[in-house]
Amino acid sequence: MATETQRTIRAGIVGYGNLGRSVEKLVQQQPDMELVGIFSRRDSLETETSVFPVAQASEYADQIDVLFLCLGSATDIPEQAPGFAENFTTVDTYDNHTLIPQHRKAMDEAAKKGGNVALISTGWDPGMFSLNRTMGEAFFPKAQQNSFWGTGLSQGHSDAVRRVEGVKYGVQYTVPATDAIEAARAGKGENINKYEAHERRCYIVAEESEHERIRETIVTMPDYFEPYKTEVNFISEEEFLRDHQGMPHGGRVITTGDLEGSRATIEYSLDLEANPDFTAAVQVAYGRAAARLAAEGRTGAVTVLEVPPYLLSPTSLDELVERDI
Repeated sequence: MATETQRTIRAGIVGYGNLGRSVEKLVQQQPDMELVGIFSRRDSLETETSVFPVAQASEYADQIDVLFLCLGSATDIPEQAPGFAENFTTVDTYDNHTLIPQHRKAMDEAAKKGGNVALISTGWDPGMFSLNRTMGEAFFPKAQQNSFWGTGLSQGHSDAVRRVEGVKYGVQYTVPATDAIEAARAGKGENINKYEAHERRCYIVAEESEHERIRETIVTMPDYFEPYKTEVNFISEEEFLRDHQGMPHGGRVITTGDLEGSRATIEYSLDLEANPDFTAAVQVAYGRAAARLAAEGRTGAVTVLEVPPYLLSPTSLDELVERDI
C-alpha cells in the first residue's frame, strides 16, 4: 500500500512486444501505480488493458504521469522517443552504448521543451551495470574493471537482426569467454578486450538466396556487431520455433583493486530466466523515480547515475532508513 508521502502514479505503455507485455504485468503489481493504457499502431491486442492509437497519444498527456517506451533501440527509440518526451515524462531502455550521449542530448532538448523528465537507458546494461561500474571505480584508487555479458539472448541486438531486410525470424546470443572471466577475478583483466572476450551468435530464418547478403549486413553492422566475433547461423523455421523462444540472459561486472597492500574484489552478477521481465522490472522502478522527479519540478534527460536509490522504492524514505541502514 502506498504511504502517506506517495500518490498513485498513472502509467502508460508505448509498444506491446516482449518488453511491453512484461512492463504491463509488473505495473499491475505495484502498490502505487495504475495502468491507464497501452498505445499501439495495432487496432487490437490480446490484453484487458485499454488500448489507444499511438498517433493520438498526445491527447492523453494530462492523464499519464509516466510513459514507458517499450520500443526497439535500433531505430524506434531514436526516431520516436523525442516526440513522446515533448508530451510525457518518459522512461526508455535505449541500449546502444556508443550513441547514448547523442540520445541523451536529443531527449534532454525534447523533455525540457515540454517541461518533462526523460529517464534514459534503464535496464541492466546500460542501467544496473552502469551503477556498479561507477561505484566499483569510485571505491578503488586504481580499479581494474571488466564487464561480461551472457550467456544469453540480447533483446536490442536481436531487434537489430530482425530489422535486416529478408530476415523472417532472428535472435542473437552473447557468449563470454570463461578464461577472460577468471582472469578478471584474479585481478589480471587489464588486457581483456571486450570485443575479443565475447562472441555474438545469431540464428536466422531467411530464404537461402538471401543468406550471404544478410550475413554480411549483420557482421558489418556498426555498434551492434562490428568488431565483435560474430557467427551467423541459418536454420529452419521449425528449428527456430522449437529451440529459440526462451529469453535467458545474464552477466557480471568485476572490479578489483589494491587498497594500500590488500586486494579486494567486487562482483555484481545477474542470472535471468527471462530478460524482458528483469529489464521491465528495472524500467518500472525508474518509472516511479521519473514521476517523482517530475513532480518535484525536474526537467530534461536524466540517467540512472543521477537518481537517488530511494526514489525507486514504493517504501517511504523514513522506513527505508529505519529498515536498511
